[in-house]
This record gives sequence, structure tokens and C-alpha cells, in this order.
Amino acid sequence: MEIITSSQNSHFKHALKLSQNRRERNKTQQTLLDGTHLLAAWLDAGHVVEKIIVSESGYQRAEVQSLLARSACNVLCLANALFSQLTELPSATGVLTLVGIPSAPQAQCAGLVLLLDGVQDPGNVGAILRTAQAAGVEQVWLSSACADVWSPKVLRAGMGAQLALPMIENADLCQLASQFKGPIAATLLDGAIDLYDAPLQGDLALVLGSEGAGVTDALADLATLRIKIPMQAGIESLNVGHAAAICLYEIKRQNRAS
Repeated sequence: MEIITSSQNSHFKHALKLSQNRRERNKTQQTLLDGTHLLAAWLDAGHVVEKIIVSESGYQRAEVQSLLARSACNVLCLANALFSQLTELPSATGVLTLVGIPSAPQAQCAGLVLLLDGVQDPGNVGAILRTAQAAGVEQVWLSSACADVWSPKVLRAGMGAQLALPMIENADLCQLASQFKGPIAATLLDGAIDLYDAPLQGDLALVLGSEGAGVTDALADLATLRIKIPMQAGIESLNVGHAAAICLYEIKRQNRAS
């Protein structure tokens, strides 16, 4: 296989833009999956792979060869130094996968939906998506102020949740929430009741706000249920990823009990 060594190679330049630029991902509706785990998860979900990029050393690995055998697509081999410019992993597995971003689903008006209102940290967004998938969330709606769910950092933190969890990015959360038929539960302080006293069974839209400002006023006004997580005195707030896990699993517990 030919090993590409020039940074002027058109395929490399395109991959570099995808790895660094949200605008490029939005324009092309493509992204890069970094590592063997995400490639395997993508193939397991039955999605189409457009191109696989391997490093010179990664191509020699048995695990990579096994994944290449599962996917009928073009393979691009880069010199190790060139490949390293495409990944932020300290110990890269030597494989990147170029894939098309799935189309957004129609917003559902019932069930269990999670609304992320300006959650900006990629690690938080990825962790929340992974928890949401595990807890049985049916859809996630993300405002335009949220971190890009198809960025390398969010993909790594989500551990493949994006591949199975229906999501709507750049969503008008107020418009979608106003069409939801069940209660709108928002994590707020003013006028809120204890999470463990709140009725959370059945159709529910859960709103989580940004790391700094919390839920925006416009969404707070739409909330029909204000909830707060009980905490010891002296603790101001929890990380939004932790708060999401606590709330979602209380929702799961109540629905399981009912």
C-alpha cells in the first residue's frame, strides 16, 4: 500500500479540516471517528464507512486489519508523523474513520427526551450522551450553544453513544418544548421541589442548563416542573454531567417501579 508522506495531499488536508473545524463538519456533513472502538461501534450499528485512514504502524496491527476486513471502503495509509496531526490521543490506535453524519430525526412529542441548553464542555456533552443512552433516553435536543456532538472530543467522551442515540443539534429548544405533550422538567433552584419528591413517570422532557448560567430564562418559563438535587449545606452545585446521571436514573427508577 502506498504510504502518503506529504501534508499537501488532498485527502489529508480534508481530514485535517474535519478534525479541527466544526464549520467543515457542518458543511460536508462528515466527521472522523478516532480509534478502533468507535470504528467497531459504527460497523456494529450497520452504518456505512466512507474511508478509513490508518497510520503506517497502525496498519500492521491485527485489530486494525480485522476491522479493515469488515468494511468495504477505501483505505488511506499515512506516515506516522502525518497521522499524528489528525489525532489528539496520546497513544493513538492508528486508525481514523471518515463517515457521514446521520440525518437528524423528526422531533418526538412524547417519551423521554433530554434537552441540553448550552452545555459547552465537550467532555460533559459526551458523558451526558453516554449516560442518556444507558438510561433509556429516546432523543436528545441540543441548542446551538452546545459543544459539537460530532467533534473528536465529544465522540471520545460519548464512547459511541452518538451512533445509536437520535439527536437534533442546533435545535430551537423553546419551539420543540412547546410542542411536547408531557411535562417539561428543568433543573432550577427557585420554586423547585426535591428531585426525589417529583413525579417523573411517563412522558417527560428533562432540561439541563449550561455549566455557568444554567437553564435560560425562556426555557425556565416553559418548565411545568422545577426540580433540584438535594445536597449538603455548603455545596453550591454539581457538574452538569453528574447532575444528568442523577436525574436520569431517578427517572429510570420511578418508571421501573411504576
